[in-house]
Amino acid sequence: MMLIGISMLVVALDQFTKFLILQTMKLNETQSLISDFIYLTYIQNPGTAFGFMANMETFVRIPFFVAITTAACFIVYTYQRLIPQEKQFTRVALGLVLGGALGNFVDRILYGKVIDFIDMRYHDFQWYIFNVADSCITVGLIFLLIEFIWGANRKTEP
Repeated sequence: MMLIGISMLVVALDQFTKFLILQTMKLNETQSLISDFIYLTYIQNPGTAFGFMANMETFVRIPFFVAITTAACFIVYTYQRLIPQEKQFTRVALGLVLGGALGNFVDRILYGKVIDFIDMRYHDFQWYIFNVADSCITVGLIFLLIEFIWGANRKTEP
C-alpha cells in the first residue's frame, strides 16, 4: 500500500508542477528564482536523462519507453513484495522511483516528450534541466543505495 500511495503522490505532484509550467510559461522561457542558482526554464525533452535517445524517431522511441516503463513497474512491484515488511525506508525509495517513472511516462503518452523545467546553475556551470519526477527517481535511487550499503554493513544479532 505504501508503494502505491507514494507513487501516486509523486505522480500528482509531478503532473501538477508540469501543468503550472505549461499554463504560465512559453517553451524555452526562463525565469530566475534564485539568481545564479535556480531558474525555471521550460523545455521539452524527447529523450531520456541527459537527452539520450532524443533524436530517435517517435515510432521507435515511444514503444521503447512503454516497454521500459512497464518492465520497471514490474521489477519494482516484484521487488517490494520480496522485501521484509519492516524495510519501510526501502519501500519509500521504491515508491519514489516508481512514481517518478510513471510521472515521466504520463508526459510521453500525452505529449511524446517529457516536460522539464528545474534549471540549476552556478556561474558558468549549468546542470541538465529536469523535473519533479526526475528528482524523485534520483532521491529514490540514492535511498536504495544508502539502504544497500547500510544494510550490508549492519551486523545481525544472534
